[in-house]
Amino acid sequence: MKIAIVLNTSWNIYNFRMGLVKALLKEGHEVVTVAPEDEFSPLLVEAGCQYEKVTMDSRGASPLKDFGLLLELRRIYKRTAPDVVLHFTIKPNIYGTVAAATLGIPSINNVSGLGTVFLKDNLVNRIAIGLYRAVFRLPKLVFFQNKHDLNLFLEKRLVKKQITGLLPGSGIALDHFIPSKFELHKPFTFLMISRLIYDKGVLEYVEAAKKLRAKGLKARFQLLGAKDPKHKRGISTEQIDQWIAEGDIEYLGTSKDVRENINKSDCVVLPSYREGTPRTLLEAASLCKPIVATDVPGCTNVVTDNVNGFLCKAKDAHDLASKMEMMLKAETEQISEMGENGRRIVEERFDERIVIEKYLAAVEKQALVAGNLAVSEY
Repeated sequence: MKIAIVLNTSWNIYNFRMGLVKALLKEGHEVVTVAPEDEFSPLLVEAGCQYEKVTMDSRGASPLKDFGLLLELRRIYKRTAPDVVLHFTIKPNIYGTVAAATLGIPSINNVSGLGTVFLKDNLVNRIAIGLYRAVFRLPKLVFFQNKHDLNLFLEKRLVKKQITGLLPGSGIALDHFIPSKFELHKPFTFLMISRLIYDKGVLEYVEAAKKLRAKGLKARFQLLGAKDPKHKRGISTEQIDQWIAEGDIEYLGTSKDVRENINKSDCVVLPSYREGTPRTLLEAASLCKPIVATDVPGCTNVVTDNVNGFLCKAKDAHDLASKMEMMLKAETEQISEMGENGRRIVEERFDERIVIEKYLAAVEKQALVAGNLAVSEY
């Protein structure tokens, strides 16, 4: 079979979906990767994929641009003729599904998170819900990454239960994320890994760091992730530069391999307002790092309070600071045990092989359906 995989960046495919890509190639399938061009696009070709460039603005909604994306995806699907399309992220899920349906190509979608539009009740939220309700009648299968998002879609009647499935996030390659020998760093080091937008809780993290410093607690507060000032909820470059200049945070920029940064930290923090199943927390837990995260859907999928980390209230810098202080002052044995608990949770529930096996089964089902239709038509 020829299988298309469509995401909002080539980086995303290469870093989060290569296990699936390699498994599909090993099964003898052709893989067409469809994403905007970046430095990782040639690596997809080197891995044995066909690469198709698409123009996609993931920062906001523009009816004209989005209609153009739909037409562009339709042209790509018509030219490459995939047997099934795997859509990931919001715009491929919406516009890619419509494009595929107009050509009679089955889609398998993945709701990796609800994005910022579901955090507020406004016109954009209502439009997004309307789009999901209209479009999600079309795919053959829709995977969700946590039960909260699945239940929300069912409650709002955005998708029929019989075409839904549940995945443990994007999964983790356990043989790639191998923990190093446990040691606490001096000073204790907190690390937040996130795109720099408000809804990830970046402001709360910086405020919590200020509160802890004001109490005289010695620690490092690091921030790793891409600036995105053009995003509707993006934090301005000026604000980030001010934090750096005033010593509020250590900004680490971006990284092609976060393992080194995580291994050099003592605790990973994610004060996000809502998630799918956050990859950064899976990576942290895989490397035996305790976590401080918000008590919200997605984060609670990975973190169990007092087991592999602490949960705090969303949008509450004071409570975040309190939980970070608890981690900072915890006994060495407790910190080590939390890290080991996190690794065990990932091994039991988030192994990448679980995700791959579910996708292979879904693709196989589509192959059988297509085969039966061909015989029937004959």
